[in-house]
Amino acid sequence: MELSEKEKMLRGIEYKNTDKELHILIEKKKAMLDEYNRLGIYEKEKRDILIKKILKKTGEKIWIHTPFQCDYGNIEVGENFFANHNCVILDEAKVTFGDNCLVAPNVGIYTVGHVFDIEKRKLGYEYAYPITIGNNVWIGGNCAVLPGVTIGDNSVIGAGSVVNRDIPKNCVAAGNPCKVIRNL
Repeated sequence: MELSEKEKMLRGIEYKNTDKELHILIEKKKAMLDEYNRLGIYEKEKRDILIKKILKKTGEKIWIHTPFQCDYGNIEVGENFFANHNCVILDEAKVTFGDNCLVAPNVGIYTVGHVFDIEKRKLGYEYAYPITIGNNVWIGGNCAVLPGVTIGDNSVIGAGSVVNRDIPKNCVAAGNPCKVIRNL
């Protein structure tokens, strides 16, 4: 039995981003995000209800400042999750955050990438690998977290970093490419 493009995407197999089923799913999620991003700061109850519909799984206490963007809502966040303005999560693969995570402004978390083969790329082929962010992690402003990365518990990612490989627990890491600066 042949896998659908969605199944390929979720399994980390190259898939075509031109698939109609995928476009329908994104459009439905984007409509919910448009509504979420229009809600006022004092509409906390409505915001809480809607963000819990947008994301796959959440803790009880979360706050995501607007604007916020994702593709599928294939995101799980633990307790005490906070994301500041302009957070973009391209969640073609699963994105998991532990408890007590802080995400500064203008952070991009990207599970998806375009294939290197130019002919396949012109046809819309992509790949997606999950991202896992542990407990008590702080990601500084203007960071990019790339496909397949794991960031260990208690770590801090310095502002402006490009995280293209796993970061161990209990450290401060920064730079482009991001690397461990010191242990905590």
